[in-house]
Amino acid sequence: MKTNTRDSILTAASHIVQTEGILELTLEAVAKQAGLSKGGLLYHFPSKEELISGMVDHVIAQYIDNIEKEAEQGPVVKGRWTRAFIKETFHQGVTSQKMNAGLLAAAAYNPEFLQPMQDAYSDWKQKIEDDGLEETTATILRLAVDGLWFSELFGLAPLSTEQRENVYKRLMKVTEEG
Repeated sequence: MKTNTRDSILTAASHIVQTEGILELTLEAVAKQAGLSKGGLLYHFPSKEELISGMVDHVIAQYIDNIEKEAEQGPVVKGRWTRAFIKETFHQGVTSQKMNAGLLAAAAYNPEFLQPMQDAYSDWKQKIEDDGLEETTATILRLAVDGLWFSELFGLAPLSTEQRENVYKRLMKVTEEG
């Protein structure tokens, strides 16, 4: 399976979700957006469910890759992975948030799509707990970041830009205090 064709398909599907919404995600629309025949798309993703599953896996893999790259650059070992997790979550663009919202809707449509996210969350929880921070502090940090993500995802009393920046700075400071 060609990686570039698969990535093109996932990019096309992501574009449709971001610009038109999850309900407009059809195999025909994705094939057209990717510049492929429907048969070409079906070669890589035999069903809409497999396409959505591939999108979920792709988003999670990108997110983890970004966190790992950021963590590798951190000069202070204690709390390094947690700081990278906070930074990546806080600095996701609006496009990523729309994509996450679309994938969340897809997951609600078929609960099986939540399994990769549940596995990833379990892994993140463990990495944060093993990051050299006091366990309760680490858990509070993770839950605060998750809360911000869900608040923004669903538009639940989102923070002002200033509040958001202040929360970010405080969470980062807590990782340094440990």
